[in-house]
Amino acid sequence: MIIRDLTTIDECRQVAALEKDVWGYTDAEDVVPPPVLIVSAKRGGILLGAFDQQGAMQGFVYSIPSIKDGQLAQWSHMLGVTPAARGSGLGLALKLAQRDRALAMGVTLIEWTYDPLQALNAHLNFSRLGVVVEEYEENIYGESSSPLHRGSPTDRFVAEWRVTAPHVERRITGGGAVLRDASVASAPLVNPSIAGGAWLAPGDANLAFDTPRLLVEIPVGYAEMQQQNPALALEWRFASRRIFQHYFARSYRVVDFFLSRESSRGHYLLALRG
Repeated sequence: MIIRDLTTIDECRQVAALEKDVWGYTDAEDVVPPPVLIVSAKRGGILLGAFDQQGAMQGFVYSIPSIKDGQLAQWSHMLGVTPAARGSGLGLALKLAQRDRALAMGVTLIEWTYDPLQALNAHLNFSRLGVVVEEYEENIYGESSSPLHRGSPTDRFVAEWRVTAPHVERRITGGGAVLRDASVASAPLVNPSIAGGAWLAPGDANLAFDTPRLLVEIPVGYAEMQQQNPALALEWRFASRRIFQHYFARSYRVVDFFLSRESSRGHYLLALRG
């Protein structure tokens, strides 16, 4: 797979087509149009495409210039990989290429949003890239024509990727293998889920913890849950929203994620900000 900068309007049209393919958009307002892609790429944005040996685009990553607390940054709006290329590590490769471009610009902060209930995305973002999260946006994009988003508010975490931080360097060079220390093993679980049926259900949450670290549980397979049991998916959305908003307001932030495919669970690690 070859990853390179996209510089022509025809390549931007391929990106727009891929947006529709990846997310299943049917409303034009959900798609970033080629003229916007090409202009932002020429004026400080990052637009990269991944091409197979036949020259077909199999993925892309797109970010625009931004400012965070007076610091020049990149806001990564989209990362898309074709169904055929999923599970190949292409998403990670695109993010690392984006990091290289940002560093060449002198930029050390990249941010983006993602659904906190998408466990595989959480695994990539925390375990492989080393992001941290301390912002929760409620229904930030409103209604979407994508079947991947339909039926649930578009609540999102804001992932903060400080690309030169030591813990980021460890994650991207060490394959994400990080040993848990005793403080993680002893962290209380805020919301033990309820097993039964095809999907886990959200359990009662304890909002009274004040320990240095906490664990918050989410199900694996939320996208499928949205399709097969939208009422339960909505229950998870509102339950998790309440937990994250509550603990973020009490000076916690998310610093790690542990994925257990065998038990169909994932656990966010929250830590008090120093």
